[in-house]
Amino acid sequence: MANRAPAVRATRNSNGLERMGWGRIAALAGTFVVMAAVVAIAVVNSQSVPKIASDAPILAHVAVGDSAPPFSVTTLDGKTFDSTKIATPIVLEVFATWCPHCQHETGDINALSSRFGNALNLVAVSGSPYAMDRASVETLGDVRDFAQQLGVEYPIAYDGDLTVAKAYLQGAYPTIVFINPQKKITAIETGEVSLDKLVADAQKAGAHAPSI
Repeated sequence: MANRAPAVRATRNSNGLERMGWGRIAALAGTFVVMAAVVAIAVVNSQSVPKIASDAPILAHVAVGDSAPPFSVTTLDGKTFDSTKIATPIVLEVFATWCPHCQHETGDINALSSRFGNALNLVAVSGSPYAMDRASVETLGDVRDFAQQLGVEYPIAYDGDLTVAKAYLQGAYPTIVFINPQKKITAIETGEVSLDKLVADAQKAGAHAPSI
């Protein structure tokens, strides 16, 4: 009998350690559950915040205050838009036909064009190699379809070589650049921009809406 007591105590100690081990496991499991819930909430919240711009593969080295790189494009109506020969402020949009934010922005750019008339020269230039399906190669026809489907009222051009995009695109579609008559960049916007902001940027570039 004297030899059994230590064995019983050992068993009790072993059971105590085992209970302690399970307790720690339960605590750790609870911690992991809480952490997983926090991560899940963070992911859901990040996904609920809408993006206002589509990612673009080009980041041109231009900034506000720089001299605007000269460019020339042929618009869908067959006219030449040559930045070096335009005396009024210029608004240049680099867009992608597949970009939903570019599609949404057409309404405000239409309104901007209507408000300033000849006091402001606007042009939108395609800046993606992909068409509206994001898979096939962009063509002049795709840009024409974009303009017709969305009721674009300002000059729009197809740039198959992406020359303008390489000079101006800021890593996001659309990129909207404001250029004053001295050919200096006065504002650069990316993504969906409100009409009020577009008007303010146009005025900063020196445009004055005609009085009604």
